[in-house]
Amino acid sequence: MRKFIVNVNGKQYEVEVEEVTSKETSTIKQIPAVQDEPKSERLAPQPKAEPTPKEEKKQVQVSQGAEVVIAPMPGTILNINVNEGDTVKEGQILLILEAMKMENEILAPRDGKVVSIPVTKGSSVNTGDQLVIIE
Repeated sequence: MRKFIVNVNGKQYEVEVEEVTSKETSTIKQIPAVQDEPKSERLAPQPKAEPTPKEEKKQVQVSQGAEVVIAPMPGTILNINVNEGDTVKEGQILLILEAMKMENEILAPRDGKVVSIPVTKGSSVNTGDQLVIIE
């Protein structure tokens, strides 16, 4: 019989193993844990990641008669299909909002002129954030 000390998940086990020299079967007997080995390795403290500066969203003053297109769900702006000053028709695609791995088309609710676009391509938006303002 040969004795071995085996570490499993930080615990030490003493195991006796019988060496087989012929084609006979042998049994392996496991002895309960001798002791819990204190962890000698200490993990170095991880430096805290500095928070990334939040993107500042423009809050635009909406004039009377203008309509604000708001984000229906949280997501990321993939593409903006209009520019400030463009004339849009009702149902025209204003921008593409990616949410839960799906691309959602945000449509113009009415005919009008794009006054302001307070978001940029690649920015993250929350439900209720202003996306496009149409007069």
